[in-house]
Amino acid sequence: MKKIAMFSMGTRGDVQPYLVLSKELMNHGYDVVLGTHPCWQSLVESYGVNFVSIGPDISIEDEAAKIRGKSKNPMLSMLKTMNFVFKLIQNSTDEIYKYCKGKDLIIVSHSQMGAAEAEALGIKTVNVTLQTEMLPLDKKEKTFTDKLVASLINPFMAKPYNKIRKKYHLKKVKSMDQVMSKTLNLIPISKYVQAANPYWADKNKIVGYWFLEEENYIPSQELSAFLAQGDKPIILSLGAMSFESTEEIDKLNCFMEAFNEMNKRAIIQGFNKTMKQVSLPDTMMAIDSVPHSWLFKQGYAVIHHCGFGTTASSMYYGIPSIPIPHVLDQLSFANHLYRLDVGTKPIKASELNTEVLINTIRELDNNYEFYKSNVLELSNKMNLEDGLEKTIQLIEKRLNS
Repeated sequence: MKKIAMFSMGTRGDVQPYLVLSKELMNHGYDVVLGTHPCWQSLVESYGVNFVSIGPDISIEDEAAKIRGKSKNPMLSMLKTMNFVFKLIQNSTDEIYKYCKGKDLIIVSHSQMGAAEAEALGIKTVNVTLQTEMLPLDKKEKTFTDKLVASLINPFMAKPYNKIRKKYHLKKVKSMDQVMSKTLNLIPISKYVQAANPYWADKNKIVGYWFLEEENYIPSQELSAFLAQGDKPIILSLGAMSFESTEEIDKLNCFMEAFNEMNKRAIIQGFNKTMKQVSLPDTMMAIDSVPHSWLFKQGYAVIHHCGFGTTASSMYYGIPSIPIPHVLDQLSFANHLYRLDVGTKPIKASELNTEVLINTIRELDNNYEFYKSNVLELSNKMNLEDGLEKTIQLIEKRLNS
C-alpha cells in the first residue's frame, strides 16, 4: 500500500481541501496521514482520516482574529497573518520531517509545507495551488501582478522557507516556484471559473473543485423548525472574517438592520462573542458549524467573505452571492463571482455600512432570477467535472512515474 502525507496550517478553510483529498485517497486504497493543528484533530478524525499533530496547541481562529483586529489595512493584515503562519511552519519542520519519513509521496499544500522536508528525504512531491495569481508566467511582458509577486510576495515568502532549507543543507531559493514539484501542480478550481492560462507550464493542471457530500448530517430541531417557518433565509457566513478578538456589535448591527429593512429572514454564522451581547429577532437565527453542502441548499442567498472554500461552495451548491472580500485573495475570488454573474458587485469590507448593504440586497432582489439561473447553470456544469477523480488519476500517474 502506497503511503502519502500532506500538511496544512490555518483556519478550517485552509485544512478542508486536504481533508477532502485525504478521504478520497483513502477510499482508493492509499495509506494517508494529514498533519495540521491539534485543534483540528476531531474534525479530521470525524472524516475517518488519519491525523498527526503539527505545531502548537492554539486556536488558530482566535490568533487570526487578533492579528486582523490590530490592522485595518487588508495588505498589512494579510502579510502579518502570513508571517505568523510562516513562523508556525518553520517551527514545525522537525515534526513534518518525522512524518514524511517512509512515505512514497508528499502532497505539498498551498503553504508549501513538506516541500523542503520531502526534497531532503528524496521523496516525490505533488503541489497544490489555490491562488493562481501566484503561478509564474512564461512571457516577456510582465503585468503589475507579476511584478508585485516578484518584488514583494516571493521574497517575503522565500525567507522563512530558506531557513528550513538551510537546516537540511538545501540550496537557497529566490522564489516559491523553485520549491514546487517539477512534474505536477494540482489546481482544484473549476475550468468554468478559471481557464488554464496559456503561459503556464504544462505541469499546472486545473482539475475541478474537491467536494465530499455530508450525507450523514442531520440538522438540529431548532434549525429545521426555523427553516420551516417562512421564506428561505439569507445566510451570513463570513468565515474567518467573523472570528472576533473583541465584540463587533456595530458590524453585526449593520447586517441585522439591513435584514430588517429588507424584510429578510437570516441565518448567521460566527460573531460568537458579539452574539452574547445581542438578542436576535424571531426572523434571525445564530448557528455554529453546519456543512455548506447542506446549509447553502436551504438559503435564498449567501453573504460571504469570498474565501476559497466558501466561494467554491456557493457556486457548486447553486446559491447567489453577495461578496464582501476582506483581503487580497478574497478580492480575486469575489471578482470571479461578479464576472460570472452569480453574485452582486462586491462590497469592500472598508465600505460596508447599512445603506450599502440594503442597496445591494435590493439589487439582488430585483435581479434574483438572473443570478439564480446563472448559478444553477454553473452548478450543473461543475457537478459534472468530478475534480476528485481527475486528481486521483494524476496522482497515481505521478506515483507510478
